[in-house]
Amino acid sequence: MALATVILSSGLKRVMYRSLLKAFVKLAYLREIAASCLCCSNRLDMPLARNVYLGPTCQTSLSQPKQVAKKGGSIGGTILFSPCLDWLPAVTRREPTDQEVFSSVVIRDLLSMPMPVSKKPKIAFMFLTPGSLPFEKLWENFLQGHEGRYSIYIHASREKPVHSSPLFVGREIRSEKVVWGRVSMVDAEKRLLGNALLDIDNQFFVLLSDSCIPLHTFDYIYNYLMGTNVSFIDSFLDPGPHGSGRYSIEMFPEIEHRDFRKGAQRKLVSCARFSCGDLMGFELRGYNLRLHRCRNGMPWFAITRRHAILIMADNLYYRKFKLYCKPTVGRNCIADEHYLPTLFKIVDPGGISNYSVTHVDWSEGKWHPRSYRAADITYELLRNITYFNEIVHIASDESRTVTSTPCILNGRKRPCFLFARKFYPDAVNNLLKLFPSYTSA
Repeated sequence: MALATVILSSGLKRVMYRSLLKAFVKLAYLREIAASCLCCSNRLDMPLARNVYLGPTCQTSLSQPKQVAKKGGSIGGTILFSPCLDWLPAVTRREPTDQEVFSSVVIRDLLSMPMPVSKKPKIAFMFLTPGSLPFEKLWENFLQGHEGRYSIYIHASREKPVHSSPLFVGREIRSEKVVWGRVSMVDAEKRLLGNALLDIDNQFFVLLSDSCIPLHTFDYIYNYLMGTNVSFIDSFLDPGPHGSGRYSIEMFPEIEHRDFRKGAQRKLVSCARFSCGDLMGFELRGYNLRLHRCRNGMPWFAITRRHAILIMADNLYYRKFKLYCKPTVGRNCIADEHYLPTLFKIVDPGGISNYSVTHVDWSEGKWHPRSYRAADITYELLRNITYFNEIVHIASDESRTVTSTPCILNGRKRPCFLFARKFYPDAVNNLLKLFPSYTSA
């Protein structure tokens, strides 16, 4: 529905004006455009509805008029929307839904009950891959001599893997097709977790891709993970289009704007520009929703047994992402980048590290991370990655805010990364040559 600039006579009653503004806000929600922007050239910071806020840089297409109309006024017959409206209802405390009550009881008991103690705790290495694993020989060198301290699970979504190492033979689980950006990625992760949880000795669960490599020795990684009860899930606040801009109002009330989290793309992206002329007669530059606790996170996690069980038990929040987080035009929500960061922000924020132990280089500013070929593989490259002891997140909004957080483990600053991606298959020989040296602790 196209709405041109509205012309109002000076005698129009105030109640009609308010009704029109309410209609605009509702329409903006329905169109899922962040620009429910009732603003002039003045700066504003005004609650719109249910934890949704307009940011401080909202601009209209009126190109900085010399004078600003009073509340409800106009310049040359053109409406200038004021941020000072008082008709918006206050947010009131609500009763939880039945499903929220049921879910909270299960989660509360899962977080408080003692976990089975294993005499031989193992790490479950879970590979999410379309087919064969090009670095099996490298992983074989990494795992050799540590039998009984690890398990391997492979979810091959396209074709049956051809193995180059006997350690990986017979490790495939029942797999289904995985579509990038869809909830099928989360389903595959849960499928891996479900199979790995069958082994009571598996105490830590690491999600890896076919392009992942280890950065340290097995003993170093084993002690790093087993020495803590924290799960390593990347989760941070990104107020931009690749964070808060992906939230859908249909997730409410179970998932509020303030609880939505991100955990994937650490890159600098230019702020998108789109026109709201078909809605309200002005342009909005950027995405200016200040959604207090919207988070993203790297999908490559390393989690405790308790948290793995919690993920399997969750249906309330998973269902919201399955229905309303999809890669669509206008709001490109990627389920596997937001589901776990959001889930744990809601149910156990103190139980996660807020950083991933898998290194990914987004510095090129593209839709996919940097990939390393054979010519890129050097001792210096790999050792430099292992030395990183701070996590850097870059917001995708106009501010491009950079947040640097030290990797703290058991009260001490430690190297952040245990694994790295993405490496092309042609890099395997160079990696095998360097493997014993670059993994030295």
